[in-house]
Amino acid sequence: MRKEVGLKNRGIEIGLYTLGDIVPDPHSGKTISAKQRIKEIIEAAKLAEEAGLDVFGVGEHHRLDYATSAPPVVLAAIAQITKRIKLTSATTVLSTVDPVRLFEDFATLDLISDGRAEIISGRGAFVESFPLFGYEIKDYDALFSENIDLLLKLNKNERITWDGQFRSSLRHAEIAPRPLQEQLPIWVGVGGSPESAARAGRLGVGMAMAILGGDSVRFKPLVDLYLKAGIDAGHNLEDLKVGVTGHGYFSKTTKLAKDEFYPYYSTYWSYVNHQRGMASRRMSRSDFELLTSQDTALFVGSPQQIVEKILRQYELFGHQRFMAQIDIGGLPFKKVAEGIELLATEIAPIVRKETSK
Repeated sequence: MRKEVGLKNRGIEIGLYTLGDIVPDPHSGKTISAKQRIKEIIEAAKLAEEAGLDVFGVGEHHRLDYATSAPPVVLAAIAQITKRIKLTSATTVLSTVDPVRLFEDFATLDLISDGRAEIISGRGAFVESFPLFGYEIKDYDALFSENIDLLLKLNKNERITWDGQFRSSLRHAEIAPRPLQEQLPIWVGVGGSPESAARAGRLGVGMAMAILGGDSVRFKPLVDLYLKAGIDAGHNLEDLKVGVTGHGYFSKTTKLAKDEFYPYYSTYWSYVNHQRGMASRRMSRSDFELLTSQDTALFVGSPQQIVEKILRQYELFGHQRFMAQIDIGGLPFKKVAEGIELLATEIAPIVRKETSK
């Protein structure tokens, strides 16, 4: 079993995640191939480890404008060129995947990576996987509830007997292989739903909050609800872990960061809104300025400003992990690499020092 060594003394974990979006560069109009996008994701993970970051996540989408429909495959490739960094999905769309297949994939990843695999499960912001894999959108929540129940049982038992509504029953089924870790760390991704936060607490799994904008203080009730539900269900407080995920871009000064990132972030949200069937107008610069102001959760700015934003969240949540998505909207890989370097060398050391006190 792989153990955490001195984590409390090191402060919170700091890492990166990607959704693998493929959109045109707003300056050149060029769109890279899925092959190049995946190669860049693997290289970003390698750079993240070399720079000393703690965790790297890969998200799941099933569309031509995303490159990562199979996170465990991409993470297995990353495992071969890294030795220490934790590897997680971000997130697995649990409503439309067979939990047995999911567990076996990540247990295999855990063996390949010498005990570094994790799962962040969620219901997903997109619904294309439902018709793709033969599920009904009306069963959105019921599927998630059943699948998380089964996944947690698979994580604890080598053999299982189980009955559910949406998949075939299991009778003394052998669940193989077993991971190197005693159990895979499993988190539930939460957007803003109190019900999801309470469920994560009752289940005793980690809660990974996606905070993409606005004042972070509005998420404090979710953390309180999660912790209360977990304690009421009999879980130990030290086993209830909170993670924060959000969008980010770092540069030498806050003005430079805003000027450089605005075209890419505006492009990103234009595409995301179009994918969701919403109006795909570009974000105005004034709206962007509001999103990046001092008290908001969009991590765009100088290293000092990012440190201040992370520490403000830490005062609110006391969380154990922070993960940033910094490869958004067709951003050139050179800029992604520069962001990794700034996060690892100028932001993470200060945050770790302050959160280890």
